[in-house]
Parts: sequence; C-alpha cells; structure tokens
Amino acid sequence: MSRDRSDYASTRERSLGAWVQAVEEGGPAWEAGIEPGMRIDSVNGHELRDLIDWRWEADGASCELEVFDPTDGGTYGCELWREAGEDWGIDFTDVLFDGIRTCVNACQFCFMSMLPADARPSLSLRDDDYRLSFLQGNFVTLTNVTDEDAGRIVACRLEPMNVSIHAISPEVRRALIGPHAQRGIDVLERLLAAGIEVHAQIVLCPGVNDGAELARTLDWVEARPSITSLAVVPLGYTRFSRRFSRSFSDDPEAARAVIGLIEPYQARSRRELGTTRFQLSDEFYVAASVDVPPAEAYDGYPQYYDGIGMLRSFLDDSAALARDHAAGLAASEARLARRGSSVLVVCGEAAQGAISFLCELWSPSGRVRACPIRNDYFGGDVNVTGLIVSQDLLAQLPDDLSGSVVVLPEVMFNFDHVTLDGDTQGHIVAEIARRGGVAGVASGGPAGIVSAVTQSLG
Repeated sequence: MSRDRSDYASTRERSLGAWVQAVEEGGPAWEAGIEPGMRIDSVNGHELRDLIDWRWEADGASCELEVFDPTDGGTYGCELWREAGEDWGIDFTDVLFDGIRTCVNACQFCFMSMLPADARPSLSLRDDDYRLSFLQGNFVTLTNVTDEDAGRIVACRLEPMNVSIHAISPEVRRALIGPHAQRGIDVLERLLAAGIEVHAQIVLCPGVNDGAELARTLDWVEARPSITSLAVVPLGYTRFSRRFSRSFSDDPEAARAVIGLIEPYQARSRRELGTTRFQLSDEFYVAASVDVPPAEAYDGYPQYYDGIGMLRSFLDDSAALARDHAAGLAASEARLARRGSSVLVVCGEAAQGAISFLCELWSPSGRVRACPIRNDYFGGDVNVTGLIVSQDLLAQLPDDLSGSVVVLPEVMFNFDHVTLDGDTQGHIVAEIARRGGVAGVASGGPAGIVSAVTQSLG
C-alpha cells in the first residue's frame, strides 16, 4: 500500500508571516473584524514564528493582537475574547510563519538525490524542521536543532516527536547521514531524558545499517522507553540512483531475515510492556511473501502514515465493508452489469494484492478490478500508489475506456491537485473522458473507493 500523500507541498510560493486564510463567521476573530488576507504579527506582544507560538500565546480566554491590513498598509491592535472551549475561528495559510528549516545532512538514501532531472524544483526542497515533526508528523533527524530549539520542545512538551535514527554506531551514522550525525543523537538523548515521547524510524539500507548494526540500534531503542514506537522501513531507490541498485523488495531472503531479527524484540515488548513497539513496514512482508501481522500487533497504528499497518488496515476494512454492506455492494455490481460498465481501481504495483482482495469481495464477476500502474518515471523499486505520475498512468490505461469508471487515488495528487510530474487532476479526468470513461477520485480506504464509484455512476 502507499504511504500517505507523497507530495504535501503546494506548488504556490510561500509568503512569510501569519497570513489569515479563512475566518469563521460569528467567531471571535470575525467579531473583532479580522478578515482573510490580513497578517497577524504578534500575540500579547510576542512575534509569531509558527503555529506553535500562536497556540501557546493565544491559549487563554482573551488575547491582544497586532494585525497588518494590506488593503491600506496599516497595522492595528485588537483584542479577542472567547468562551470556554471556543476556537478563535482563524485558519492560516501555512503552519510555519518564518520559513521552513532545511536539511543539513547528506543522507546516502535521500530520495531527493534520486529525482529525474526534469522534476519540478519544489520537489527538491529537503525539509528537516522539528516543528513539522510535531505539527504534521514529519520525520526529522534533529541534526539542525539548536539548544534553544531543544529547550522549546521540552518546555512546550512538543510530543510526540517523530525522529529518524537510522543507526546508532557513530561511524555508521556518519556514513549514512554526514558530519552532523552525532548532533541528532545528542539532542535526542536530551529529549528522552526530559520524558518527551518519540516515534522513531530507521530507513534500512542493505549492507549498511542492517544485520549486526540493526541489532545494535534495536538494543539502544529497547533501553529507552520514551521511544514508544520504532518503524523500520526499507530503502527505496529510483533508476537515477548512483549509489543503490537493490533493496529488500528485490531480495525475499533478506526481507525474511529482517523479519526474523525483529521478532524477538517484538515478543519481549509485548510480554513486558503490552505493546509490539518494534514495527516493520508492509513492504518487508510483501517482499518476503509473509502474511502481515494481525491488527492488535500494530498498537493502534501510531505510524500508519509511515507505511506501518496500512496493508492490514485495508484488508480488515475491506472484510468489514463486505460483511456489513453486502447488500449495497451487490446492488452496485448489479447496476454496473445493467449498464455494461466496469471499474478500474488505479493503484501502485505494491498495492495490487490488497486492492484485488477488495475487488473480489465486492465483485465476484470481475467487473471491479485492480489496475496496477508500473512506475517508469522513477523506476528502480518504486511501486507505491502515492508516487504514481500522470505520464505512466495515461500511457498504461487503455485507449478505449468506454463504459469504464476509473478510480484515481487521491494520494497521487498534492494539495493543489497536481501530480509529481506536474500534470493536473483536471487534465487527467478530461483525458479519461476523451477515451470514453468516467473518472472518480477516491480518498481513504475501501469505503472511499466504493463511494467514488457510486458518485461517478450518478
């Protein structure tokens, strides 16, 4: 299965400052005269660096704002009041007001170094901002975190933090990450000593940080209870990589070895803590041809969007949908039969098995089927749904789509509805229509796919 949206970034330029995007009518901000397009410069005399400052400084029943109005270029003061539990009614255009902090590392496995030459520039932005770790769940290395930043994390209890560890031996970390590698561990140790909860990650590279080095890293994590979950995900490489040409997806025996190495850690954690804690991404199980663990092994899916448990969740949700809505699914298939229609559910090759499981439960006749798209744009072992691009999709869809409903996964588009190769959702939908088909965009899991088909049929 794919991870969540692979390209979060907007294609529009960022504008620094706490710019107001929307104001809830009747809310405190609306009552104070704040309008979309204005900029909030300070709260209670404190300049705003990010959404964390806003939440921290504007935590009471009232707050004093300094607001810039671009319509006349003036800056004005105003005071907001609210009832207990009431929101201020303001949405900002971004969560960072002073710009994003970029990465200072030179990671061997960095996906940004494996992009095609014609990839749009925004895709090469290497963020490593601890604030996005707290606000959006991004993984960070902490190598660019200052002592002041670390103090803020502790003082404001910015947890859980999502931290990439990768390896614990200093020489291996330097080889993987670069000369700033030790700084990340130093900061992490400070946060753990203060009791900050951490969700950690290892990107596993064959022959680099697997085997004995992986065991050392697992031992280090096991001794630190504030690390409440650890995700182990495999290296992904493209055809443009100059360093890697294989990974665990190419080597079932190596994938099984990783599963075998981590199982004792999982068993000890379940026995001693009641949680699995050490988690492998779905790709390892798929590569090894091993069934994914049951839902209870995922501890409530704390790292779902790192590819941990997506496959299990999808399979379970598909089975539940087929059980609880059997009549509705049968009716929709009958409707497809009457119209002589079929459904193609677009997915990456890694998700084909899971999507096919849903399709077989839904449509025993085969009118609903998976449509896996081979990723020629990136190549290598890239096979997840979130990295599907327009040129591969349109090249591999049938030229004649008459009577077909094509379900497009929402995760292949960014927040501006643009694909990784720069095409728009609108153009893709129009091209499918030109070929005689109808396109629907599916969000979420199995229920989202069924909903997209239902809406497309009208």
